[in-house]
Amino acid sequence: MDWIVQLVTGSGVAHAIFILAIVISVGLILGKIKIFGISLGITWILFCGIFLGHLGIEINPGVLLFMKEFGLILFIYSIGMQVGPSFFSSFKEGGLTLNLLAAGVVLLGVVTTYIIHLVTDTPISTMVGVLSGAVTNTPGLGAAQQTYTDITGATDPTIATAYAVAYPLGVVGIILTLLLFKYIFKVDTEKENQSLEEDDESKNIEAQMFSIQVKNPSIFGKNIKYIKSLIEKEFVISRVLHTDTGKLVVPQTDTILCENDKVLVVSNLNNIEIIETLIGNRIDMKREEWNKLDSQLVSRRISITKSFINGRSLGDLKLRNNYGVNITRVNRAGVDLIADSRLRLQLGDRITVVGSEDAIANVEKYMGNSLRRLREPNLISIFIGIALGVLLGSVPIMFPGIPQPVKLGLAGGPLIIAILISKFGVKLKLVTYTTMSANLMLREIGIALFLACVGLEAGGGFIETIINGGYKWIGYGFIITVLPILTMGIIGRKVCKLNYYSLMGLIAGSMTDPPALSFANSTAGNDVPAVSYATVYPLTMFLRVISAQLMILIFL
Repeated sequence: MDWIVQLVTGSGVAHAIFILAIVISVGLILGKIKIFGISLGITWILFCGIFLGHLGIEINPGVLLFMKEFGLILFIYSIGMQVGPSFFSSFKEGGLTLNLLAAGVVLLGVVTTYIIHLVTDTPISTMVGVLSGAVTNTPGLGAAQQTYTDITGATDPTIATAYAVAYPLGVVGIILTLLLFKYIFKVDTEKENQSLEEDDESKNIEAQMFSIQVKNPSIFGKNIKYIKSLIEKEFVISRVLHTDTGKLVVPQTDTILCENDKVLVVSNLNNIEIIETLIGNRIDMKREEWNKLDSQLVSRRISITKSFINGRSLGDLKLRNNYGVNITRVNRAGVDLIADSRLRLQLGDRITVVGSEDAIANVEKYMGNSLRRLREPNLISIFIGIALGVLLGSVPIMFPGIPQPVKLGLAGGPLIIAILISKFGVKLKLVTYTTMSANLMLREIGIALFLACVGLEAGGGFIETIINGGYKWIGYGFIITVLPILTMGIIGRKVCKLNYYSLMGLIAGSMTDPPALSFANSTAGNDVPAVSYATVYPLTMFLRVISAQLMILIFL
């Protein structure tokens, strides 16, 4: 039986893997437990690691460091790949207000943390751990630990201990604040739902279909290419019904429009008035009526699975001229986009094609339309991105007033590179598409390894630290959780006039807190909180990671 004892108490690779697997599996099982509908989820891995560390179970320091840092890189890089495509677009229009409020929550949290540090004389590294736990942000914890090690060459176990102490009340505090807002603002759910209907911008920007009869004499006898050149708005003419012949056609660029012809246009509500002015009057002719006119024309969605198409624009492919089909919409991540000729396609996009059965079959062969190919992970772009991220994170940057060079580190570097590659890699013909399940698997493995290692590392002195004053960190964390949310929540509601459901999503996103989002979604009964959460999540995650590093660099 000595081999079992050696496996549990030894120092080899098998021992390290065995202990990590036990910590992670038990933590995940405990994460399924909910109390009053609230669960700490994957954070239980950290507590299991702390428990075993407190019992004296250790892993070889070299192995522990590698597993912790590699897990952090996988986690951070996967988050960057997830949020990257929407990172820059989240600043547009209404998203700008939400992101400014979310940035305000982050900034107030940092300021509150620093003030508590000055008042209580708690080490700044410990306070950054409290901050990360209070705002339920694990990447910030990883960034702080890694930056501290870069500067001092040592580790500070109080960062992880403070995180673990502040985290539970952080989760509860966020949800309690959401409930408090409902009473402070005297929210009437019926009025909130009514205002949502009136202000639903998604209906205005998503691709929709409209039937229009040609009535403008200035375009009689003109081809579609000429008509589209008259305005800069994005729209696609999907089908044309020639009144004089009764023939329904998939239009080409040289298709002529005549008086009283009927056209099926794909655009959005923001553009339709200008398009009506250009072409004619909107008529009540639904898509089903168009389909009945010619059974030979079919509409089908085709998935782009061939890598050579990645990054090419619809205009470059010339599908209309080469195959006699029309592309009306492009569905990307669940959102229908107008198939403008300048739109660059990405692997995994689903295009709506209108044409004959034979023509569509040819387009399918050209585009791929193979779900099996989409399931295959693109490891090249992942590891190229990780390599570039580590390279960027290792570059020393000098700032005035800071005595030694600043590095983005193993958290900041991969995060920035992942955001840039997922957004702009398509222009370099780099295939960055990864299925949501593959991204989630990579992310969860990374964070599980990281939390297990952090827990084992911090467990040795956990109880002693709490007894010797660490219990105060719970109160510090609660202040850091509640004060910024209350301040920016009141501004968001009273000054920016945010809908209560949008405000809930904003707060959950500014804290990068999935349990709070789950609570908000169940309360709202719609996806409005999720939209706000997704809008602010990319910027907030970036700011949380960077601010944790900067606090260590500047104030240590």
